Amino acid sequence: MKHRIVVLGAGYAGASAAGRIARRLRREDVRITLVNAEPDFVERVRMHQLATGQELRPRPLAAMFQGTGVEVRIGRVTSVDTDAKTVTVLAGGTEGRLEYDTLVYALGSGWTDQGVPGVTAHAHQIASRPGALRLRERLTELTAGAPVVVVGGGLTGLELATELAESRPDLDIALVARDGLGDWLSPTGRAHLGKVVADLGITVHEHTAVTGVQDGTVHTGDGPIPAAVTVWTTGFAVHPIAAATTLKVTGTGRIVVDAGMRSVSHPDVYAVGDAAYAMGHNDKPLRMSCASGTPAAWLAADTIAARLAGTKVPRKLVGYNHQCISLGRKEAIIQMVTPDDTAKDRAFTGRGAARYKELICKGAYWAAANPLMQPVRRRKVVGQRAGERAFDATSA
Repeated sequence: MKHRIVVLGAGYAGASAAGRIARRLRREDVRITLVNAEPDFVERVRMHQLATGQELRPRPLAAMFQGTGVEVRIGRVTSVDTDAKTVTVLAGGTEGRLEYDTLVYALGSGWTDQGVPGVTAHAHQIASRPGALRLRERLTELTAGAPVVVVGGGLTGLELATELAESRPDLDIALVARDGLGDWLSPTGRAHLGKVVADLGITVHEHTAVTGVQDGTVHTGDGPIPAAVTVWTTGFAVHPIAAATTLKVTGTGRIVVDAGMRSVSHPDVYAVGDAAYAMGHNDKPLRMSCASGTPAAWLAADTIAARLAGTKVPRKLVGYNHQCISLGRKEAIIQMVTPDDTAKDRAFTGRGAARYKELICKGAYWAAANPLMQPVRRRKVVGQRAGERAFDATSA
């Protein structure tokens, strides 16, 4: 009789949670199933690199979790029944159900058009690998002088615009930001960002709201901007599955969790990554990012293991140390922040910062891909167990 733990989504948060749980509990006591739509781990923090023509190494999930005790199941989650404690998965045209005793929801997020007319039909996105690859193909069709407009002045927009300008100096790159350029950064960070953007020849439209997107044009409150290609990076939206359950969610569909990443409405469900609405330091919500998702996944894994093993449940808040922003392959900003993500006066810039950012990206993957490298004692499950049942496949 094993306790069934099902983890939905194998991004940074889901993969980290599954691997860490496997290192916390005895294999003979738990069955851990990791469900993901794609067979490979996607380094989402590198999608701007993929879109601009750089090759990324394949990261097969089967190889990542070989020998860990985590069973990888490739399939798309179509629904979750939190009352019956089942998950419906579509794999190879066949629907099946997985039953769980503990669920870790880490389905992440995708892009959103923010309700702006024409975005879905005429703009590209890099929130997913297919989206980044479509943009990559479209960029190869552009000739010298073609205008490319990146909408969104957040981390994704800044990284894509600078990567594009560095790799394709023949194109006319513009960035549209609703607020001031990097206005959340320290004076040092803002100054360096402004210098890099100017050196790369990027045209910046600050304090500009986009009102619509058409083929060839981005419409703003200040007038039209020519765009052979428009890329939309204005934020993320979570998968709608959680909102269709009886879980308590926010108005945007994020699962409301407590300090241990446990659902406030369903104690057998945990949420990590972009799908979770969790409070950090100074009662500020954690932002949707890898910087939040990975430590939150560690916390959820430790909480699950402690409750099942009957040991002390960890009590801590997820906090931040810095924001790492790549500005092409040669420049970056490492903005130091307080635990609640407020910028400090210190920021590190230049080539050294770019090398540090690369180490952070490699480390994020390494942490998810090497759960067996985490030195920890596996504990016996003493909590409630449930019978182990096979995957129930029925015709779609």
